[in-house]
Amino acid sequence: MWEGRFITAKKRGRWEYVGRARGIRAAVIIALDDDTDGTRHVILVSQYRVPLGRFCLELPAGLVGDDAGGEGEDALTAAARELEEETGYRAARLEVLGEFYSSPGMVSEAFTLLRARDLARVGEGGGTEGENITVHRVALRDLSRFVAEWRRAGHAVDVRIAMLQTPEYLRED
Repeated sequence: MWEGRFITAKKRGRWEYVGRARGIRAAVIIALDDDTDGTRHVILVSQYRVPLGRFCLELPAGLVGDDAGGEGEDALTAAARELEEETGYRAARLEVLGEFYSSPGMVSEAFTLLRARDLARVGEGGGTEGENITVHRVALRDLSRFVAEWRRAGHAVDVRIAMLQTPEYLRED
């Protein structure tokens, strides 16, 4: 129906939906950081999202193979790059947790979910020029309170934050 640089509006029968142009996929990272006392933190990001008209709290994420010449990039490579760009953290270990769909009734996009461990702070993060990403290091024990305060302030929360309430995604393998 219509194709832009990053998305394509499609129609199959009576069903209208949106997909990523050129088969581009996404990588989403659950980045876990442990203090020496055993306190586990998750690294989150927030940024202004034009479709929502407000700031949104999210897991670090980015597109796989969206740069010119990067068509063969894999999700692990993209996740490592995006984690460092957005958060300033580098992971010694990245593990693929599976493929998921964010809103399958409207969007065909799939994302690869990864878990990042053994983090080292190597920069400030903030994303690439114009992204203006803010990094949040939140103790898991305080996550519910942090998200509730974020909502009370009128901000949006990505549904993938709910995955952090599921022990399976947080465990050490």
